Amino acid sequence: MSQKKERAILVYADTREITKRNANAKRVFFYEEAVEELKRLAYTAGIKVVGSIKQELKKVNPATLIGKGKVEELKELVHERRADTLIFYNELSPTQQRNLSEEIEETRVTDRTALILDIFANRARSNEGKLQVELAQLIYMSTHLRGKGIELSRIGGGAQTKGRGEKKLEEQKRLIKDRIAKIRRELQKVRKTRGLHRKNRQKMAMTTISLVGYTNAGKSTLLNRLAKESVLAEDKLFATLDPTTRNIWLPSNRRVLVSDTVGFIHNLPTQLYEAFKATFEEVEESNILLHIIDFSHKYMDDQVLAVEETLREMKVEDKPIINVYNKVDLLEDADEFIETVSMRENSVIISASTGCGIRNLLNKVDALISE
Repeated sequence: MSQKKERAILVYADTREITKRNANAKRVFFYEEAVEELKRLAYTAGIKVVGSIKQELKKVNPATLIGKGKVEELKELVHERRADTLIFYNELSPTQQRNLSEEIEETRVTDRTALILDIFANRARSNEGKLQVELAQLIYMSTHLRGKGIELSRIGGGAQTKGRGEKKLEEQKRLIKDRIAKIRRELQKVRKTRGLHRKNRQKMAMTTISLVGYTNAGKSTLLNRLAKESVLAEDKLFATLDPTTRNIWLPSNRRVLVSDTVGFIHNLPTQLYEAFKATFEEVEESNILLHIIDFSHKYMDDQVLAVEETLREMKVEDKPIINVYNKVDLLEDADEFIETVSMRENSVIISASTGCGIRNLLNKVDALISE
């Protein structure tokens, strides 16, 4: 018997007005973009989206993020759509999460960060990947114990003594802290081993190439095409979590190493930087980057900006980069766009799924290495 799917309503608090007042704030998604991406994340996690709601905020409500009126509107929508889950695009504080759960009973309240962590937990295959995801989950959990702790601290105890709940909270914090320290030690050993493998590759004087790009841009499909193998490639976000490296041969009969990496995303939650470390290290050590771009996506330009911003944060934007516009087979009447892109330096148009343009891409890589 198949498991019943969660039915979710997506919630987006538009904080653009607040962002404008903060000169250092990163770009905030517009509503349509944010909800579309959140829908894709929910689909990847096996959750059915049955509605969405938006509120423009000039001031964040510290108790529930959104205003009281919008909370009441949410209650009605949950009842009307028979929803059992609320997914906020914005990251919720422990207090906001607890208050919303109390206001809208029998409904799971979560946010985009927790949703991505769940997806990562289901996608991790290697020992390192599992450790990285567990670490990210524990870091997230350590900042979200307060809400439960307030409830626990009401159990027993007087004014001068700590209640059993408060002691339980302290015990949870200590266990999480100890586990985080242990995982970091284990990851250090794994990274040391991977570092030795990387040095051995460098001794062979082979050019190393990393595929980077927004999640679901087609990096794994391209690696399969180049290496004639079958690395997992699905039409879902974060289908690939662990970096995969393969040998490929260029038209010049030159052998190079190509690594697939985990896809980037707008506003990457800080807790996930640990889970991305393997990808970051692979990218930092590469000689050439292939930036895979979903040519068919209606928010392509925004996705390109998000990847470029991440590469700047990694301080690798000065590496040789070839922009690879993928999924040309999904475009209709795109002659003008194709002509424009074709004129750009170090840009190539391909379809990883059909093989169109692959030879041209390999020639571009060959020429770049020769330079």
